[in-house]
Amino acid sequence: MDKSTFKYIGKRLVMSAITLMIIVFVLFVMLKLMPGTPFNDEKLTETQKALIYAKYGFDKPIWEQFVVYFKNMLSGDFGISYGISRNLPVSSLVLPRISISFGIGLAAVILGTILGILLGIFAALNRNTVWDSLSTVVAVFGVSIPSFVFCLILLIIFGVKMPALPILYNSSHPIKSAIIPVIALSVSVIANVARFTRSEMIEVMESDYILLAESKGLDRRTLIKKHALRNTLVPIITVLAPILVALMTGSMVIEQICGIPGLGSLLVQAITVNDYNVTMAVAFIYSVMYVVIMLLVDILYGIIDPRIRLGKESSNE
Repeated sequence: MDKSTFKYIGKRLVMSAITLMIIVFVLFVMLKLMPGTPFNDEKLTETQKALIYAKYGFDKPIWEQFVVYFKNMLSGDFGISYGISRNLPVSSLVLPRISISFGIGLAAVILGTILGILLGIFAALNRNTVWDSLSTVVAVFGVSIPSFVFCLILLIIFGVKMPALPILYNSSHPIKSAIIPVIALSVSVIANVARFTRSEMIEVMESDYILLAESKGLDRRTLIKKHALRNTLVPIITVLAPILVALMTGSMVIEQICGIPGLGSLLVQAITVNDYNVTMAVAFIYSVMYVVIMLLVDILYGIIDPRIRLGKESSNE
């Protein structure tokens, strides 16, 4: 990589760090301005509440509370839980759940991407036929119907009517318990990737260099495999980046339905009981994931196609 590439990456890293700092500040202020506190017990007197607030620093100005929190966060200390498991370190609640949520989300993305690419290619190669129309219908249904609806349907069919899979998450059988959530979450991925792959594949197949290669008698299978497919897959990175994070954040309802002990269910529980530190930690993890994934995509695109990097640099100047 040349000097301009390192400069480009450095700028993106600085911008990502600033973005995360702004996100932390906004989240902190919003939580503090929300009505209620983690200590809404009616049995507590005003004197007892004042003592508790003083103990946890709630009696200090918001800016001072933020400075203390931010300093501790930089050292990896996200504080303690106020409501879910009082006085338990937030890291003890969050860390065991990251692998569960990430594992289910990643499996859904992989399954959805593979099936979506295959469906999109199939639709593009059978353009304006019955098969193309059926593929479009599947994609529309996948985008229109929420993932939790598919999850409920699968639970009724394979958990109640034909009890082959567990209805609720069982830590003793994590893979079997994750089958229904993964399939339900992958439906939207299949639909989005299939639509994008189809349009990109059609555009590539109608490009001049493909038509020229075809006119020279190049085998159609070789043409698709070595030329059309390769140029179609590169832009899909742009679609997959936000989808991965969307699955992580959008799986909250499914985690609640299936009793999955993941980050989504923890976030819902933390918001319900006004557990500031747990809410901040989970929201920050989601933010880091999104920023990091988009940063990687940005850097990869800048390396693969220097015109993108030069275009962004010129627009910033």
